[in-house]
Amino acid sequence: MKSQSPWGTAKNPVKFQIPTADNLVPIHLDIDIDGQRFRDSLIWNPSDPDSEVVVFAKRTVKDLKLPPAFVTQIAQSIQTQLSEFRSYEGQDMYTGEKIVPIKLDLRVNHTLIKDHFLWDLNNFESDPEEFAKIFCKDMGIEDPEVGPAIAIAIREQLYEIAVQNVTSIRESRINKKGRRGFEHSQASKTSGNTLDLFKLFGSKSSVIRKRKEWDVYEPVVDLLSNEEVDALEAKEERSARS
Repeated sequence: MKSQSPWGTAKNPVKFQIPTADNLVPIHLDIDIDGQRFRDSLIWNPSDPDSEVVVFAKRTVKDLKLPPAFVTQIAQSIQTQLSEFRSYEGQDMYTGEKIVPIKLDLRVNHTLIKDHFLWDLNNFESDPEEFAKIFCKDMGIEDPEVGPAIAIAIREQLYEIAVQNVTSIRESRINKKGRRGFEHSQASKTSGNTLDLFKLFGSKSSVIRKRKEWDVYEPVVDLLSNEEVDALEAKEERSARS
């Protein structure tokens, strides 16, 4: 029996939420002050009091022995991203019963990870951290920083999808002319790569690898040498300055 999608439909939208068990915000920090650069990625509970932002910034600067000027910049960056997230709260969104492709292409210290799989947007109990933990165990990854980085990369993409759906429903309401036809197509074409989950795979899992694509999208994990890491970091620095 086909279950009803918590993401809603064009006629019955739901309120904005990232499709995970906990509605956490992926935060990126990339701050450069007088030639000293600080980069980090983390997740933040938007329900936490704003005072925690400054506490976190001060603790980070103290632990990493950064110049005091970083406190204000870190706090402002986090607050800006939290404010953007909160601006979507209460907004309507929909996708229907869908899965979307998630791509991993990241380097954490000496570990390079590339993967491609499908994620069930209809499951609001999904756990990117648990997926990342199992992924690292299965692939024999020992670096403890890799799991959190994978989880954040997944959360980023799910957040972006949720935001795109809020934007889609706003546009469909603005376009009054031919609204019925537009919303019908929007519900089935929210993402050009989105597929119908229940027709293809059923509704039991959140992460799916299609058997016929196992050879194409098999996870790739490489351990880089010190020389390779140095070359990549130098390239990243040049790109950041250009």
